[in-house]
Amino acid sequence: MSQLCNDEKSAAKAPSPTQSDEQSYLEASINEKSLIRKLDRKLLPAVTILYLLSFLDRSNVGNARIEGLTKDLHMTGNQYLTSLTIYFVGYVIFEVPSNIVLKRTSPKIWLPTLTLAWGIVATLMGVTQNFGGFLAVRFFLGITEGGLFPGVVFFLSMWYKRRERAVRVAFFFSAASVAGAFGGILAYRADIEREKKGISFMKGVGGYNGWRWIFILEGLLTVVVSAASYYFITDYPRHANFLSDRERRFIHGRLAADCDASQVERFDWAQVTAALRDPKCWLYSLGFHTLSLPLYTLSLFLPTIIKGLGYTAAQAQLLTVPPYALAACMTLLLAYLSERLPSRAPLVLAAATVSSVGYIMLLSAPAPGASYAGTILAAAGIYPSVAIVLAWPASNIAGQTKRATANAMQISIGNLGAVLGTQLYRAHDGPRFFVGHGFALGYMLANMVVVSVLWLVLSRENRRRDNREGGAAEGKEEGGDEWAGDDDPRWRFRT
Repeated sequence: MSQLCNDEKSAAKAPSPTQSDEQSYLEASINEKSLIRKLDRKLLPAVTILYLLSFLDRSNVGNARIEGLTKDLHMTGNQYLTSLTIYFVGYVIFEVPSNIVLKRTSPKIWLPTLTLAWGIVATLMGVTQNFGGFLAVRFFLGITEGGLFPGVVFFLSMWYKRRERAVRVAFFFSAASVAGAFGGILAYRADIEREKKGISFMKGVGGYNGWRWIFILEGLLTVVVSAASYYFITDYPRHANFLSDRERRFIHGRLAADCDASQVERFDWAQVTAALRDPKCWLYSLGFHTLSLPLYTLSLFLPTIIKGLGYTAAQAQLLTVPPYALAACMTLLLAYLSERLPSRAPLVLAAATVSSVGYIMLLSAPAPGASYAGTILAAAGIYPSVAIVLAWPASNIAGQTKRATANAMQISIGNLGAVLGTQLYRAHDGPRFFVGHGFALGYMLANMVVVSVLWLVLSRENRRRDNREGGAAEGKEEGGDEWAGDDDPRWRFRT
């Protein structure tokens, strides 16, 4: 009788002929590469536009600073640095709660709502009249922007197979470097062509200085795009209206064998706890923490650093473009390599080494040309490292609630590095900024240590599972048991 019951259970778990026949038919009738390109065209430009606006709205304060922000708001001492710090306090606080809301609602509603909220707040930065008001607006800008990045990383993990996620996250993250280049060009036009074109051609309109219009116009652009994003941001595959029924079933089938994205899973507080107790989640978080300080200090202070090398404000704005342009190219290249090899840790270590050389040049080379070359190398190493590290948990963590929590944990804990970094580039430390550059170099070296440890931990766990299962095997058979989280013996970690 016991054997009979076991046979019945085994038969229940086996794929039915109808299921197998349907999947075979879908595989024969649908061009997978064409479908993936269709997903890329629909999903990636939409979320990339939102992140470009997010990064532009948070980092344009660096351009506004050298256009008179601190003078008009009568900032003294380290008050400007405090306004940068308070942004990341709000950012860190809201990231985990935001992804919990996303898991309980849907990306089609939550992501556009976040964009609308920060667009309104970003616009208000242009009308503040004193330091206290500016501080309050920066805090709420951090709160409203905090949920976008972890939310999008989780969203993409529900559409793509694990090996496909790194390059998509990198494409999305490359908007950060594009935003830096775009912001520099806008500010350059504002400084050079005051009576012709550019944002500060509006200097004097409404009694506002040019830096105010940088915030107002870029913030209003975000508000307009957010209204449109309710229509161009899509939902999860099960409810996406741009897919046919056959395409939806095909996506469900290809994801089911690779990860848990196709499973119907309710929000589960136990998985939140599981993420908090998993040492690997903390290593992913430390991996970004050791990158966030160099990332944000470079994006926030690059115009100031370059101006301190002896260039005019207009020249400094324009010279921010090459570092960001190279960073964008390197981000996409290394993400592509990480998917093709496939490999994560060696590429991060190589990029971190390049960035470290850049900071060594900034610390040791007094010549403006050599120091400027250092900023280019620093950017070329930081941005691709960040993209790969941020995509890592999306590929390695199973359990939708656990993954959403871990993505938010990583950004939240990571950005504590940015909180520290905003206090390091003090006015009296210029133009060489030894303290800031020294901390950035130390953090890049620490990142190499963390990534090496994570590489060792993941590789050791894969070997342990290979030995227990009698050989390397990843994925599950069609119709097999659903994934039991990343503790499932069939699960293999991307290293």
